Amino acid sequence: MADSASLSRAEVAAVIDHTLLAPDATPAEVAALVDEARALGVYAICVSPSMLPVRAPGLVVATVAGFPSGKHHSLVKGAEARLAVDQGAAEVDMVIDVGAALDGEFNAVLADIVTVREAVGDRAVLKVIIESAALPDEAIVEVCRVAERAGADFVKTSTGFHPAGGASVHAVRLMAETVGGRLGIKASGGIRTAEAAAELIAAGATRLGLSKSRAVLEGFPA
Repeated sequence: MADSASLSRAEVAAVIDHTLLAPDATPAEVAALVDEARALGVYAICVSPSMLPVRAPGLVVATVAGFPSGKHHSLVKGAEARLAVDQGAAEVDMVIDVGAALDGEFNAVLADIVTVREAVGDRAVLKVIIESAALPDEAIVEVCRVAERAGADFVKTSTGFHPAGGASVHAVRLMAETVGGRLGIKASGGIRTAEAAAELIAAGATRLGLSKSRAVLEGFPA
C-alpha cells in the first residue's frame, strides 16, 4: 500500500483536476469550485461544456466531450470540443464509444478520437476516457494504443458515472505500462481518500480527477 506521507499536499494538488460535472450544477457552484480550487492550489478545474466560459485566473480550465455515455456521433463530439476550446477550455476529456471497444471495433474507436483531435488541433490537451472498469484488460491495452496512435495526450480511466465503477490501481498500472510515459495517465472516479490517491499515483497516474479534492488533500502532510 502506498504511503500518503511520502507525498506532500502541494505535490498532489499540482496534479488535481478539481471537478464538477453534476448534471444539476449551477453557475454559483462553478464559481465556488473556482474559489476552492484556487485556495487548494490545484492544477485545473473541470466543468461541463455548457458552463463555459469560466473565469478562473491562475487555473487551467478543462471540460468534457461526449460525456458521460460516449454514445455521441464523432462529429458531435468534435463540434462540442471545438466550441469548448473557442470558449476558453485548454483541455478536453472525451469519452470513447465503450461498446465499440467491447466489441473489438478498435478502428471505430481510433476514428472517434482522431475526429476530436482534428477538431481541436493543437489548441488543447486531449484526454481520452476509456471507462477501464467496463473493459477487459486486453481492451484496455488496445484502446490505450489506439489513443496514442490518434494523437491523444492522456488516457483517463473513467467518467465516474459508469455503473462498472471508477479508477483502480490495476487499470492505472496497465495503462501506464502500455503508454510507457509517452502519454499522461489520468485516474478519476471514486477517489475519495489520500490513501487511494497515493496508490494511484504510485501505480502511474500523472493526473487525478477529484470532486472531493479538499478531503483528499487533507490526508497529505502540508
